[in-house]
Amino acid sequence: MRSYREYLWFDTPHRRDYTNITPRVEEHLEKSGIREGLVLVNAMHITASVYINDDEQGLLRDYDDWLERLAPHEPVDQYRHNNGEDNADAHLKRQVMGREVVVAVTEGRLDLGPWEQIFYGEFDGRRRKRVMVKIIGD
Repeated sequence: MRSYREYLWFDTPHRRDYTNITPRVEEHLEKSGIREGLVLVNAMHITASVYINDDEQGLLRDYDDWLERLAPHEPVDQYRHNNGEDNADAHLKRQVMGREVVVAVTEGRLDLGPWEQIFYGEFDGRRRKRVMVKIIGD
């Protein structure tokens, strides 16, 4: 069994952003040379997420609206975590959207279902963050 690891770096221009990272993960899968195995894609920050869903702009806006209703950014004084920071809502949004995804690799390709894409969700952006791509297999 072989192992490959790479980091994807993000510095999103907005506080909240949703980025389709499937092509970047596919590039690293190709570089790895692994034909059968698993890919782990893991957000390495507690205010960011990796998840799988459809890449449709209406859905992305719906996610953003829904998450903002669940954990609104303002007023920031509604949260106990905001002692000198204003990102408690980002921690809650990440908890809902998840930390990581695992995708099967079959015949050198991501074995995703119809319409499935891998996304990086940013909930406290405008600073540099990373996502780990770890691929294991043969």
